[in-house]
Amino acid sequence: VQLQASGGGLVQPGGSLRLSCAASGSILRINAVGWYRQAPGKQRELVARIFSGGSTNYADFVKGRFTVSRDNAKNTVFLQMNSLKPEDTAVYYCNAFVIDFWSHESSYWGQGTLVTVSS
Repeated sequence: VQLQASGGGLVQPGGSLRLSCAASGSILRINAVGWYRQAPGKQRELVARIFSGGSTNYADFVKGRFTVSRDNAKNTVFLQMNSLKPEDTAVYYCNAFVIDFWSHESSYWGQGTLVTVSS
C-alpha cells in the first residue's frame, strides 16, 4: 500500500489550496485518515481527520478554514484549505489506517507536500 500526497505549493495569505492523498495497492478498505503538518523546528501536529463513516474532527487552529473529505471509490482524501495564514506554512502529511486484502490493518504515511503561505 502506498499513499501519495499532492497539491502543495506557494500561496498568498488569504488564498486557498486543495491537498489530495491517494492510496493505492492491496486495499480492502480505508478507515481513518488524518492530515498532519510539521513546520520547521516544530513537532508534527494533527490538522484534521476523517473516519470511515464520514465523521470528522479538526484542530482548533483550522476550524472554519479547512475541510477534510473523502472519495471512497477513488481511495482518496482531500484537505481543502481556505483563508490560509503564514503560520499554516508546513509540510503536510497524510496518514491512513488501511485494511488490506488479507484483513490486516496497518498505518501508512504519505511522503508529505510542502505548503508555503507568503506574500
